[in-house]
Amino acid sequence: MATGLCTDERFRDHVPPSQHPERPERLVAIERALDEVGLRARCVAIAAREATRAELVRAHGESHLDTLDARLAEGSGWIDDDTYFSPGSGRAARLAAGAAIELAQAVARGTVDNAIGFVRPPGHHATRDRAMGFCLYNNVAVAAAALRVEGARVAIVDFDVHHGNGTEDIFAADPDVLYVSTHQFPFYPGTGRVESRGEGRGLGATVNVPLPSGSGPAAYALAFDRVVLPAIERFGADIVLVSAGFDAHRRDPLASMNLDERAYAELTLKLLDISRGRLAALLEGGYDLDALAASACAMLSALLGDPSPGASAVAAPATPSEIAAVERARRELFA
Repeated sequence: MATGLCTDERFRDHVPPSQHPERPERLVAIERALDEVGLRARCVAIAAREATRAELVRAHGESHLDTLDARLAEGSGWIDDDTYFSPGSGRAARLAAGAAIELAQAVARGTVDNAIGFVRPPGHHATRDRAMGFCLYNNVAVAAAALRVEGARVAIVDFDVHHGNGTEDIFAADPDVLYVSTHQFPFYPGTGRVESRGEGRGLGATVNVPLPSGSGPAAYALAFDRVVLPAIERFGADIVLVSAGFDAHRRDPLASMNLDERAYAELTLKLLDISRGRLAALLEGGYDLDALAASACAMLSALLGDPSPGASAVAAPATPSEIAAVERARRELFA
């Protein structure tokens, strides 16, 4: 099994002006961990390159690109209370979006079986017309839009602890891109209600599985088995893109979920099976450096075909409230 991997030191040039959870040390921790266990050497290197304006505008409005370019030209500052930029942010963001395209196309064209990119800044909160939530461009949306030009039906699975409001916004009316999200709810950014199912011709191509605070491996496994995987199977995706946020880990400082690295490996194996191995993942959140590195390694090991690590160390039965949340999402899916 050939697994593509993209890492690039230039992603670290997106530097916060003060202490911030989304920082270059996240990638340093991941890359160090990959090398300590020899995972990077087992992968096919895929180079990052800057996305072009024509590629970005497939997912974002011209006004967003113009506004962001003007802000980036200021050198450094804040777009909102959460989202900063520095002199290296523009190039880093274009590289992250371009890397997303390269990874997705490598899988779609059969150059590799699956792929993962440890990119930053993250992307899934960036809407068609707005940078927000640590995100400048929506990397997974830019990749999905590139695949759509080639005629692919694309499923995006987002297991970041935060709802990917930007990705939902961009594809809400598109019947050929499925967006499925599991996320803590209620929580930032306040979107992702189970009733949000898309709009117009895209009605039904958005599937939200909001889960209560404290949800653990059993709840996520149930959500995948009862909602996420059936949604992908019914949609008939040619390729699955994953917004791989690792901030539902029990040690993450910004959230209140209860996954561990073994759980991420198991979720990855489920997605590999339903996608017939045609999967490309992109880093989103994850802010405890040790938990992030361990989870990234666990996901990459699963992509490489390593044996399942077994049951999560924090395994416990799903609670009644977790089961109810999943069943409500399932009812919406098959409404």
